[in-house]
Amino acid sequence: MTLQETLTQYIQKAVTTIYGVALETVEFQATRKEFPGDITVVVFPMLRVVKGNPVQIGESIGNFLVENVEEVKAFNVVKGFLNLELSDHYFLQFFSLVKNDTSYGIVSPQPGKKAIMVEYSSPNTNKPLHLGHIRNNLLGYSVAEILKAAGNNVYKTQIINDRGIHICKSMLAWQRFGNGETPESTGLKGDKLVGNYYVKFDKEYKKEIEALIAEGNTEEEAKKKAPILLEAQDMLRKWEAGDADTVALWKTMNGWVYEGFEETYKNLGVDFDKLYYESDTYLLGKEFVAEGLKTGVFYKKEDGSVWCDLTEDGLDEKIVQRADGTAVYITQDIGTAIQRIKDYPDVGGMVYTVGNEQDYHFKVLFLILQKLGFDWAQNLYHLSYGMVDLPSGKMKSREGTVVDADDLITEMTQTAEDISKELGKLDDFTEDEKQSIYRIIGLGALKYYILKVDPKKRILFDPKESVDFQGNTGPFIQYTYARIQSILRKSEESELATLSLAETALHPKEKELLKQVQLFPEVVQNAAEMHSPALVANYTYDLVKEFNSFYQNVSILGAETPEEIAFRVQLSKVVGTTIKNAFALLGIEMPERM
Repeated sequence: MTLQETLTQYIQKAVTTIYGVALETVEFQATRKEFPGDITVVVFPMLRVVKGNPVQIGESIGNFLVENVEEVKAFNVVKGFLNLELSDHYFLQFFSLVKNDTSYGIVSPQPGKKAIMVEYSSPNTNKPLHLGHIRNNLLGYSVAEILKAAGNNVYKTQIINDRGIHICKSMLAWQRFGNGETPESTGLKGDKLVGNYYVKFDKEYKKEIEALIAEGNTEEEAKKKAPILLEAQDMLRKWEAGDADTVALWKTMNGWVYEGFEETYKNLGVDFDKLYYESDTYLLGKEFVAEGLKTGVFYKKEDGSVWCDLTEDGLDEKIVQRADGTAVYITQDIGTAIQRIKDYPDVGGMVYTVGNEQDYHFKVLFLILQKLGFDWAQNLYHLSYGMVDLPSGKMKSREGTVVDADDLITEMTQTAEDISKELGKLDDFTEDEKQSIYRIIGLGALKYYILKVDPKKRILFDPKESVDFQGNTGPFIQYTYARIQSILRKSEESELATLSLAETALHPKEKELLKQVQLFPEVVQNAAEMHSPALVANYTYDLVKEFNSFYQNVSILGAETPEEIAFRVQLSKVVGTTIKNAFALLGIEMPERM
């Protein structure tokens, strides 16, 4: 039983004993720094059932708890807030439970609990991954890890957008201008090679538009009549008809892209359990259009198109099938969601990691699936996130001004190297050790900078600022972790581990540190519920700040007695374990030395 559960029982008993009424719930919050106390009971909500002055009610409950609960040693009341001071014995008991727990804060999957599928990345195969994809991948991967740590079975998936006019543009440009070049002949990653031809198509398309406008066409007319676009549209029709040459080229160029993506994912440290391809799923969903027509979820207009009327739900009418019988994008999404449940019957909910420009799309999708009668549709979540901007401005794929993911990873490693050299932090390391740590620091800086921000907020990403060794950054936290490992190496911890804990008074800094460590399991559960890695990131920063305050104010290896040294070393170890576990949920590695 947790402390809050124990206190709730005794507070309910106190209210029944003193006031003769039943109290259903008790509200807790952290005690404000300016008041003594370790946990605060909010009295105001009790006034709905307990009549009287909130200060007097707080006093009565406080006296009852001090007399009946050994964990509570003192209290004070400030207006309607009852601040409880907990005994050192309580914190030492907690410490004895966690001091050797290497998976502290992580819950094993609960038997019989429905699994969750998390979709992220889902790129187009006409260009390499860019900075926007990095935020998507980091968020999706981290939320999947957090959901796992909160006791869920999780499947990680993506749907690769491998068909459509966009890939035909790259294919056509390669046919026209590629002279048969390949990733092997150019030394380029396959996704970069294909992306170059997407940019090439756009340049040629603009030239043709300008020429047509010069001949007297309007801009709108020129955009539709440009020969290169008409040829790309024809190529798409051939692909859909199964033309052998077109399909063979499509498979070849997509194969190049997949190899490139795989390398980027490996460098970024993300993975997937199942891949879906739009070329396999784009016809899914049509059978459910027919089903929806039968049940009245959908209706047919005079031109033969099929719609879903969502106006009573505060949305608008949504087309689900064109008059010519072809599916629209949301039809595929309906079919793909249903297919995933068929593939994984233990899945009871899904998380879609997609930018906030698709907020409306997912409201419509989830509502239609609910109307079609799927129970699991109640458990669908759109992990909506804001754009990532750079100091230089917005990125545009067609114009080739995106920040390439691979280039950014390389730049982050280089920035970590430059700053480390400037600070002289790694002077006594071998060259191989240095390169490994530069990569760990650079990637840690990138991931932390992006994940510490609430997903819904837009980010202005500054690579140099993210690698700062001070402040709320990944490297600052990694450096503190490395400091803790240094303390453990110096302490000859194996000898200390045999010493028993002394039941002595805790130093205030020790107590504050234990209180912060104690919050971690709750933070993981809250982050899972809110799909927010930012909660884990910022909790870890608060823990590190608390440890650094402890480190600066309390002697660890120079403490007066062997028991004090043992306790403080082992407390440091617990903090290190908690930092490592928290950062693992963000996909961030920890250096043992730094």
